[in-house]
Amino acid sequence: MPGDAVSAPDGEVYVALGDSMSIDEYAGGPGRGAASLFFRNLDTNFPEWAGRDLASRDAGARMHLLAVDGGTSRDVATIQLPTLREASVRPTVATLTMGGNDLLMSFGDSAAARRAIGNVAAYGREVLGGLRELMGPEAPIVVGTVYDPSDGAGDGAFQDLGSWPDVLDVLEELNGELRALAEIHGALVADLHARFIGHGLMAGNPAQPDARPADRNLWYCGLIEPNAWGAGAIRAAFWEALEGARS
Repeated sequence: MPGDAVSAPDGEVYVALGDSMSIDEYAGGPGRGAASLFFRNLDTNFPEWAGRDLASRDAGARMHLLAVDGGTSRDVATIQLPTLREASVRPTVATLTMGGNDLLMSFGDSAAARRAIGNVAAYGREVLGGLRELMGPEAPIVVGTVYDPSDGAGDGAFQDLGSWPDVLDVLEELNGELRALAEIHGALVADLHARFIGHGLMAGNPAQPDARPADRNLWYCGLIEPNAWGAGAIRAAFWEALEGARS
């Protein structure tokens, strides 16, 4: 994209790319998802985060939430990134959550899953390279790893999806690829996999449907989605990665 087609931002411009780990729907609606909280905290739900968001740091900040439910790495590269380019804005901050749906589409087939990880790597290079072209070499990009609702138990949390003995190894390989992509492109890593351990099967039933369960230690709903408390944890990981890089 020609450089003169991209407008220089007047203030903070945040873009969220990826999948349902970033969106509002499973966290209870508009403004409640991880990307939305990263942009503007809900002080009534998370008073300890008051003032720690992009909008508090810059009253003129803007957000482009392009992540979608079910988004794959291909969707990010071929739909979301082109949409961002067509918007003719230059983000100053970006977050990226992807790879989990690629893996789910191959669930139970280790060979297919490893091919999917190869696709994540290829599309990830395209996405992160495209973001660097738009944002420049120093602007912060935060890449999230993929969490494990089973808390390391493997098949236990995935009864409805069938048995897959290799699932934990394949997930580790996926997260290793995401970390490698971040390093190559000078991006930050929000280790959601590590942060979420103990907040899935060990805390309760990750398949429960409530976006705001009474137990704030349980961070999932619908088995694989972040509920309101999970969205807050993803936001925290994004923010800490960003602040760590700036300190």
